[in-house]
Amino acid sequence: MSPIAVSRKHSIATMGADGIGPEVINAGVQVLKKLAELDGSFTLDFKNYDWSSETYRKTGKYIPDGGLEELQKHDAILFGAVGAPDVPDHISLWGLRLAICQPFQQYANVRPTKIFRGTQSPLRNAAHSDLDWVIVRENSEGEYAGQGGRSHRGQPWETATEVSIFSRHGVERIMRFAFQMAQKRPRKFLTVVTKSNAQRNGMVLWDEVAVDVAKDFPDVKWDKMLVDAMTCRMVLDPKSLDTIVATNLHADILSDLAAALAGSIGIAPTSNLDPTRKNPSMFEPIHGSAFDITGKGVANPVGTFWTAVEMLKWLSEEEAAKRMMDAVETVTERGVMTKDLGGTAGTQEVTDAVCAELEKAFGKKAG
Repeated sequence: MSPIAVSRKHSIATMGADGIGPEVINAGVQVLKKLAELDGSFTLDFKNYDWSSETYRKTGKYIPDGGLEELQKHDAILFGAVGAPDVPDHISLWGLRLAICQPFQQYANVRPTKIFRGTQSPLRNAAHSDLDWVIVRENSEGEYAGQGGRSHRGQPWETATEVSIFSRHGVERIMRFAFQMAQKRPRKFLTVVTKSNAQRNGMVLWDEVAVDVAKDFPDVKWDKMLVDAMTCRMVLDPKSLDTIVATNLHADILSDLAAALAGSIGIAPTSNLDPTRKNPSMFEPIHGSAFDITGKGVANPVGTFWTAVEMLKWLSEEEAAKRMMDAVETVTERGVMTKDLGGTAGTQEVTDAVCAELEKAFGKKAG
């Protein structure tokens, strides 16, 4: 397509942050630039923000004054990972990632999971189509609301409280989002994860809201599972699941299990969405900063590629997203994979292979 025909422009903030974050974000940007160049119907303007634990050590802040106002100008944020060995995890998480998610009301955390072509699940005899889930995680309150405190520090009676917050407003909006997500998928089936047998207040409200919201979606079948039983179901009967909704803590844990069951946490994406679109949404792989492999050139960029695919979908570039996902899976099917998936390729080799596959795909289209 002629550059003259370009009409859609998207402004993307990039933030590698810590560990392997910059490596995989650079890989993602390389593939996205190649895709936009080949497609020709849209452009992606990237601006990098060098906010990290190194920034915190130098300035005492992860986000500089006015930083959120700068991010607000973009259409989306592509984020790497935060966390460093010499900074306590609760400081890094609340200083950067949650300091973006919460003010921007990114209350819907969406984590799809599937077995890629050419890869294997650790589940015995699991076929490519047997595990195809979307986990919807409440991302603004629940067990990670940040409420609580500590008193009498250093004393034998030192006390710490961590208060879970379940508001009807917060539960209803994530439940409605999850039912809408299930409604759009072929199976139209949702599993609501709970722990209301032991958590008799917040989780009972969670259950009650699910029943109320379900009435507005008569075409969606749904069931309910206690979170501990859910771990067994995910392993023993993966085909019985499709869309899953759970609290901040429960979905955080279940989605890591889901990624491992799909083959590697290195392939798993996350979308932190503000469904109202009043604020930019943030997209990140879930693998973390992985300081043990930082700088070795072996980090798996597939999680970032899939994350970028989800970002493109959010930006309404559905056809480009499909092409990118097809290219990534074609590469894994050929066996070009990093060590965590059983391959021998490095980060750059996988990245270059995806770019080459895109060129091949668009070449076929042009011919």
